[in-house]
Amino acid sequence: MPPTPQVLSNASPLLLDTRYQVETPEGIDLALRPAGLVVRALAFALDLLARGAILLVAFIVLSVLGQFGMGLGTILFFLVNWWYPVLFEVLYQGRTPGKKAMGLRVVHHDGTPVGWGSSLTRNLLRFVDMLPMGYCLGALSCLSNTTFKRLGDLAAGTLVVYRDEESLRPPLPDADAERAPFALTLADQRAILGFAERQSGLSSARRTELAAILAEPLECLPEHAEARLNSIARGLLGSA
Repeated sequence: MPPTPQVLSNASPLLLDTRYQVETPEGIDLALRPAGLVVRALAFALDLLARGAILLVAFIVLSVLGQFGMGLGTILFFLVNWWYPVLFEVLYQGRTPGKKAMGLRVVHHDGTPVGWGSSLTRNLLRFVDMLPMGYCLGALSCLSNTTFKRLGDLAAGTLVVYRDEESLRPPLPDADAERAPFALTLADQRAILGFAERQSGLSSARRTELAAILAEPLECLPEHAEARLNSIARGLLGSA
């Protein structure tokens, strides 16, 4: 059974926080942000429009084939309605076009990528969420638990979460890569990279002042310490 998510320990008990932390088998903590009812409904509406457009074009094309075309259209209607979400979720990192537009994706309850069995289960049980009409049971289920799961998600062990965009590292100043003249700890490496990446937000005088602190261990003059740090940062980034 996947581990039960726990509210992040640094969250204040007086504040609403929908982030949940799960620990992977490798011991890595993942912070998941479950998506609420409204944003999920918007994603579903976009997918519904996409499916409708696909079927409309297909039926127009198949109509020229008469009764045979209508038969093929019936089969296509079934395939699009039931396999459209499954194929996208499994083959496209848990994202249908609607979910991608809203910044969402489907994952297992423990944060791992969704598989065929789970995706099939959550989508085949969608008809239960639709009962008695207008996704009534699905909406009540979403609103009754902290992870906003509909009944299909509960049965499949899946979760719809916000997809965190990859953060782009600021570019480093142009410099020739070189090694530091002394051993660097992980904290030292982070500090040097942070200095190089944040130079655009510092004045020239402030950069010189900060770099001069390390002039002696860098075995250079204070006025050359900034350029030396940039070279070491370039070397660290290149070695990574």
